[in-house]
Amino acid sequence: MNLYLATKNQGKVREINSLFTGTGIVFSSAAVIMGKVVEDGDTYHKNAFAKAMAVYEKMPDPVVAEDSGLEVDALEGAPGVYSARFAAQSDDDNATDEENINELLDFMQDVPKEMRTAKYVSVFCLIMGGTTMFFDGEVTGSIIDTPRGTSGFGYDPVFIPNGYDKTFAELGDDVKNKISHRAMAARKLRDYLLTIKSATNT
Repeated sequence: MNLYLATKNQGKVREINSLFTGTGIVFSSAAVIMGKVVEDGDTYHKNAFAKAMAVYEKMPDPVVAEDSGLEVDALEGAPGVYSARFAAQSDDDNATDEENINELLDFMQDVPKEMRTAKYVSVFCLIMGGTTMFFDGEVTGSIIDTPRGTSGFGYDPVFIPNGYDKTFAELGDDVKNKISHRAMAARKLRDYLLTIKSATNT
């Protein structure tokens, strides 16, 4: 089963495909098809739907989009839906991972360790045959004051999931792909797609 993935983030394409290894489900980037998408929704669901629909309107094949973000308790849930453009000069542009991390750490420089709790949230939107479905996942943890690790992307170098003493960027893909917010949401999507795939093959 081949589906479009409505993202320009190649790191996300690789990570999501790795979550579906062995299933016969493969995602191809729809970056060229989707064009510029204004992610002005106030929820991950709205932004994921906007990205998926931008592809589906042009190419009505099954398409998946994912929107995710980091919610820090001490910042009242920020950066949230603005996670990719937290340090950007305008709402229309994304900032680099390094810029976003530096911006986050600047905001949190006076926040004590016990108050640096946060969670990663992921929402997948699937549009197939004119039907829209959502699949959610989240993981809780805390924000450290100095980036550590080189794998992953986004805020991974400063996020330590609960129950671990390493950041997502230190834990590596094998561990992250079992416990992350995106892994949780992807498992729900995977189970649904495998049901569809099985029904199609019978």
